[in-house]
Amino acid sequence: MATIKDVAKMAGVSISTVSYALNNNAKVSSKTRKKIMEAARQLNYQKNGLASDLKRSSTRTIAIIVTDLAGPYYAELVKGIQDVTLSKGYDLLACSSVGEESSTAIKFLTEKRVDGAIVLAHNISEEIIAMSSRKEFPIILLDRVLDSEYVVSIEVDNEEGTHRAAEYLIEQGHREIAYISGKAIGGIHAMRLRGYESALRKHGLDGRSRLHPFGKFDRDNGYSMTKMLIAQGNLPTAIMYANDEMAIGGLGAFREHGIGVPEDVSVIGFDDIELAQYVRPALSTIMQPKYERGALAAHLIFQMLEGKEVDNYYKFPTKLVLRDSVKKMT
Repeated sequence: MATIKDVAKMAGVSISTVSYALNNNAKVSSKTRKKIMEAARQLNYQKNGLASDLKRSSTRTIAIIVTDLAGPYYAELVKGIQDVTLSKGYDLLACSSVGEESSTAIKFLTEKRVDGAIVLAHNISEEIIAMSSRKEFPIILLDRVLDSEYVVSIEVDNEEGTHRAAEYLIEQGHREIAYISGKAIGGIHAMRLRGYESALRKHGLDGRSRLHPFGKFDRDNGYSMTKMLIAQGNLPTAIMYANDEMAIGGLGAFREHGIGVPEDVSVIGFDDIELAQYVRPALSTIMQPKYERGALAAHLIFQMLEGKEVDNYYKFPTKLVLRDSVKKMT
């Protein structure tokens, strides 16, 4: 069995440098990290973090690693994963991957502290994921695609979702449609922006996205950015938000300024979180199957652990959910 010394020798670096690289430490350059990851892959090296219990072949635990556990979007996703893992007699461990080094989350992958992982964290590099995955340790990657033998990618058709939302607004007579987003940290929100832009181009319209995207995709930032848009004056007739949390923040800003939704401006979100149907007005949005995606991810982990063949890519469709926040133009 290969050791960390073997990896260091093959890569031509010190043991401490290998350790830093495997923990995604910023002290190691991307060039050196890539060389170390390739050496680890060739040697089939994987440190077992459960050193005190090496005789166990299974931890009977699956990990879900996300960038931030605080958002309401994750509740249904995690429930789908948990229902499947519990039915198999496994525990589910949720881990937040905040910060560049993400040492705790990285250790779950590189040290095989669990039997498999579901990753929804864009700050964990593809190198770490590819190096960590293997037959005995499958990884399900959400909202990203990675061509690696023991990595399965599950996406949602984000671009089609926002395209359909923009087309619906256009069908309702809207010609001035803005888009409010946060600072994109992965490909998912770039896809949503592309869908919005492609729908407008298709109908010969220009976007009214006059705000430079910044900050988080949360309610507070949706509120702040909407207030900025209001301050600029000359509001569009409709606004699309990158997700429901931002849209709900926007509803609060409009309410404070006495701007009626949908009487004065129509609003549409994305995700269909549980709160979307309870705010007033109830939020029209694009639904993505959160529970089903989580359940599928967990099912695939167990199928791979049992040696069954699975596809390496799955894509879920989205659905337009119409409620009370969009008005037809007369």
